[in-house]
Amino acid sequence: MDRPSLLSRTAAIVAAIGQDGFAPALTGLLRAVAPYTYTVIFGYCGTSRPLDLYDDFPASKRRVFVTDYQEGPYLLDPFYLAVARRVTAGLYRMRDLAPDRFYQGEYFRNYYVQTGLAEEIGYFTDVPGGPTVVLSLMRDERPFSSREMRSLSEVQPLVAAGIRQHWAGLASRFDLAAQDRQGPAQETDLERSFHSFGDGLLTPREREIVEHTLKGHSAEAVGRILGISPGTVRIHRRNIYAKLRISSQGELFSRFIQTLATI
Repeated sequence: MDRPSLLSRTAAIVAAIGQDGFAPALTGLLRAVAPYTYTVIFGYCGTSRPLDLYDDFPASKRRVFVTDYQEGPYLLDPFYLAVARRVTAGLYRMRDLAPDRFYQGEYFRNYYVQTGLAEEIGYFTDVPGGPTVVLSLMRDERPFSSREMRSLSEVQPLVAAGIRQHWAGLASRFDLAAQDRQGPAQETDLERSFHSFGDGLLTPREREIVEHTLKGHSAEAVGRILGISPGTVRIHRRNIYAKLRISSQGELFSRFIQTLATI
């Protein structure tokens, strides 16, 4: 992007802070840097359900990318999990944040594959009061090149400054959302979701195995996390399947998503 274009688009972003035109102005600049297909901006705060701050999906795509995502799959999303572990603010490829077997895992095979994306990258920005805003850029044909990632990284300070100003009051929106919830069935707490999964059937250790398996970790990675051998992890998995009367990770994923509705 030439300097005059960058300056004019930056001026448009600054002028739109606090107004409805902010996100379109910001994404207009980003598309000029590196063309892409879809944008979604989610606000995350603790274990609360993500807030859709902005998206440009057509109606045919919005159900998968937003509505379905907010109903529970976000709990296994590498971007959500990165926010939960307080990753340093910046621009990331999803594949760099994902567990070692993410693309063979059931979150990817049962949910994420429906998006049809070639790649998703995200700007992570912390805003006042605790929330994190993740601005996702999505491509449905080819991944971002190294050159495009460098160009997008160069405008990251501008992206972060604009987001911090525009969504400076985001924390209060999460407070209001929490006050509006009617009963525990609508409280989406990640730890409580896993702790209650298989209640009365699975041991605490087996629930840990389920959690890390569904997040996309291999038996070897789960073993390293829990300090046990990969063989022991596989034995636990067989026992989990037997107790739940299932035979695949696909069924395990489906059972977990069903459990979310009762929490």
